[in-house]
Amino acid sequence: MDTRLLARRLGVAMQLTPQEWPYWLVSQPPGSCPQYYLVRRQGKDSWCYWQMEPGQWVNKWREPCESASLLTQLQALPPDVFKVDANEQMLSVYWGERGGKEALSKVVEFLQSTA
Repeated sequence: MDTRLLARRLGVAMQLTPQEWPYWLVSQPPGSCPQYYLVRRQGKDSWCYWQMEPGQWVNKWREPCESASLLTQLQALPPDVFKVDANEQMLSVYWGERGGKEALSKVVEFLQSTA
């Protein structure tokens, strides 16, 4: 609960959201997962990546992230981030909430720099 309250103080919204995860993930995340998100600036592209193993980010076809700059940012996220999803409206990080303040700061930094 402390992590969620701190996220709000830092300007990041959070909600529990049901998810259907790809069958090919090494470990299945919980059915209801914490989603940390920020509203995106207009004109941004949409994408979605899952973390198969720590540092290994793939799209829905299990192809690796080809953007070197985005991959560097994704690899800086905590190992228990399951998915990062960007659409026209918001940028979301689906996270297991382990690692305390240090892990939260990585999630917040990613959201603020990428949204």
